[in-house]
Amino acid sequence: MSQHVLLNSVDHKDIKIITERSAKYGDNVWFSVTFPAEFRSVQAHYPIFFQKDQTTGQFFAVALYGFQNNENLFLNNGTWQASYIPLTQRRQPFLIGQQSVREDGVERKQRVIHIDIASPRVSTTEGEALFHPYGGNTQYLDDIGDMLEGIHHGLIDSKHFIDLLIEHQLLESFTLDVKLDNGQQHQMMGFYTINEDTLASLSAEVLAQLHIKDYLKAIYMALASQARVRDLLNLKNAQG
Repeated sequence: MSQHVLLNSVDHKDIKIITERSAKYGDNVWFSVTFPAEFRSVQAHYPIFFQKDQTTGQFFAVALYGFQNNENLFLNNGTWQASYIPLTQRRQPFLIGQQSVREDGVERKQRVIHIDIASPRVSTTEGEALFHPYGGNTQYLDDIGDMLEGIHHGLIDSKHFIDLLIEHQLLESFTLDVKLDNGQQHQMMGFYTINEDTLASLSAEVLAQLHIKDYLKAIYMALASQARVRDLLNLKNAQG
């Protein structure tokens, strides 16, 4: 069970983070959340689709790693077989949080780093150190902070992006039928993609609006990423 706590240099001065990629460290996931700001990097390796949270009704973009639950076809002997790992997966076991601070009599919120100290990545004997022996953040921890900040802003932007997709009816559900070389079949349901017919019918004004926000590029990158389904099939077939 996760145990999220505020990271600090006193209680966690000896903590190290294991950066090996494998199922035992929680990388056996078949997709993770992504956002428009990283679509360019993601689409080079993974299909980008959309899912809907059945509790909130909110849509979110995902990078797909496999065809079924707990399947990550990019894992191989402690490494991730792609040059880019999406940030929401790479950030583990950290997450961004908020705490209240008072400055000059004014209370405000500031973003802080939390860590899941129950994560199997957390160690005191191996991995990347978070703090120097005599105090101060390591470069690794500074990089984590930058990554979490990027995710924070990326997810805010993603909500605006998806709100526009919904407004212009650009999302449609689809079912992906996958047949492997050995005859096995998989059917992926519950995912959404861009409706290309609706996209083609948009007015010049709407297209300009999407372009100005840099969302038109994100749409086409999501569409182009569907070619990566074939790459996933090749990885799956190679496993026998």
